[in-house]
Amino acid sequence: MATLRAFSRNIPYLRQQFSALLGNTSPSVKFICVVVVIGYILSFSEDVINVLSVTPGYLLPPSFQLWSTFTFWFLEIHLWEVIIDVITVGLCGKLIEPLWGQIEMMKFFMLTNIGVAFLTTFYYLMIFMWTQETSYLFDIHVHGLAGYLAAVSVAVKQIIPDHLLIKTPLGKLTNRSLPLLILILAIIFWAVGALEGTYPCMWGSGTLLSWIYLRFWQRHSNGSRGDMADNFSFDNFFPTVLQPVIRGILSPIHRCFVRLGLCSPSQRRVHLALSPRGVTITMPGVEPQDMERRRQIALKALSERLSKTSEQTRQKNLSTKVNIDAVRKIQSSHVIPQFPTEPETSSSPAEATLVDIDTEAPPTTKTS
Repeated sequence: MATLRAFSRNIPYLRQQFSALLGNTSPSVKFICVVVVIGYILSFSEDVINVLSVTPGYLLPPSFQLWSTFTFWFLEIHLWEVIIDVITVGLCGKLIEPLWGQIEMMKFFMLTNIGVAFLTTFYYLMIFMWTQETSYLFDIHVHGLAGYLAAVSVAVKQIIPDHLLIKTPLGKLTNRSLPLLILILAIIFWAVGALEGTYPCMWGSGTLLSWIYLRFWQRHSNGSRGDMADNFSFDNFFPTVLQPVIRGILSPIHRCFVRLGLCSPSQRRVHLALSPRGVTITMPGVEPQDMERRRQIALKALSERLSKTSEQTRQKNLSTKVNIDAVRKIQSSHVIPQFPTEPETSSSPAEATLVDIDTEAPPTTKTS
């Protein structure tokens, strides 16, 4: 009862915070949040869960329930998942949508969720082929936005990779390590029974699919595709010690995909612009999108530093003015004696008298 009373007292505050979060977002963001809340209400029915979620055995032939790939994402059965979904989608509308646009964001949303449905189904199909347990095909229900949350973490890593989240005694936690860290935590929570097995599977699928799309397929406004920057390679998701091993494992797979035409090679090109303004050189491993992101981050940091400096200068000037006013008040309320700068000497020279030189002297008379 005490918890319910505390929650009821905080309802106006929570409503205000959610209104501020979703206030200036697009209709698509509001639509996703509203549908997720409706899906949570519907999840209290077991029949609705069976119908709307992706069941691996029914997504495969002969059933082919392909429509479930469009409905499973808004079905959450835990309140904390709904809260995390709404906050993440709202922040996505604040951070990613202004850079990409509403259409590109919805395209990223749909491709990620549909891909997560099929990749998770393929994962459970492999487990069924290994164990011959039909429960992995017909008792598993894939639902929720865990895959899209992983995709958002990858997009944030691409946009602001060096943003500091937490500073711990073991080191700094930035956006670079966020996707892998949450995947490890999800596996640990699944091992102790705190999470369903579909959650780490969906998170891993969303991480992989979103990276492939952003790395090779996303079309930008300048006509280029993907982001071939070195700091966005797949081995960059892992600690520095493991990066050479991951790079050695994935390099043959990448070359195979390049030969099949599924992705573009990591080229090192020098572009010479045929214009009288000079020569434009593209540095190896540095993409225009990466340079633009770094420029925006640098401008933001410079603006914050200048505003902080101007605030400090204003406070210093205000403090100086207050001190001057205080001194003036003290001077006006007390008589300050004036002391001569040089001591007076007793032997001062006599003042010179003025003599009128034009006045004639009186005549003198001789006496004989």
